[in-house]
Amino acid sequence: MKIMPLKMVAFAAVVLTGALLLYGVEDMPAWGDPQSPANTHVSPRYIENAIPDTATPNIVTAVLADYRGYDTLGETTVIFTAGIACLYILRRPRNQRRKERD
Repeated sequence: MKIMPLKMVAFAAVVLTGALLLYGVEDMPAWGDPQSPANTHVSPRYIENAIPDTATPNIVTAVLADYRGYDTLGETTVIFTAGIACLYILRRPRNQRRKERD
């Protein structure tokens, strides 16, 4: 059974990528670790400064709408575009609707 060279290159790329991902996971903090950088630096800043910075009483709304506004706008644009594409794909042509009426 002969394996093609392109398949060997693809297999090597997958193995290398998997090894790099496993290596990177070793440096991540434990799940739910209260001493992780996200819990000691990022979260307290949002909790302390959300209301003064944004004048929004809800911290989640402040983060999504003000701090990450461009990211949220991008996600909304992608979902809107997908919805319009689905409507365009699933619509019935006019001539087909006329035939159904007659």
